[in-house]
Amino acid sequence: MCSRKVFPIRPHHGMCLAYFEGKGYSSEFTAHMGEMLKIFQNNVPVHLVVGADEICRKCPNRRGENCTPDSNADTFDRAVLELCGLREGEELSFLEFADRVQSSILGKGLRESICGGCRWNDICTQRKSLWEAEDKKRP
Repeated sequence: MCSRKVFPIRPHHGMCLAYFEGKGYSSEFTAHMGEMLKIFQNNVPVHLVVGADEICRKCPNRRGENCTPDSNADTFDRAVLELCGLREGEELSFLEFADRVQSSILGKGLRESICGGCRWNDICTQRKSLWEAEDKKRP
């Protein structure tokens, strides 16, 4: 039997990926995030983690298994878990995760209450969620 790789993902990255437009902390990070978005959209299994994930692997702000001390990433993660009714350590398909983020947070206009102070907020405010577009493509 062939097993599929399960990718660790921070819950708040479900929101970041929904608005990703090719900008990020460094060119290496941005290229990696774009690659990960393509992989995730193939509906791979994900494992929800509060701490460094596959996207963080190329982040210049990564300090071991965490972000820089002034980051709010853990707070963002816990808010996403709570609003989506998910738990740290839970495994599900990426598209199921994206659907939960869209229906529980993005579609209800709650994103800014979680991460409105993020340096990338302007991008998210000006773009339409990729997960919303995915909803319209599905039967």
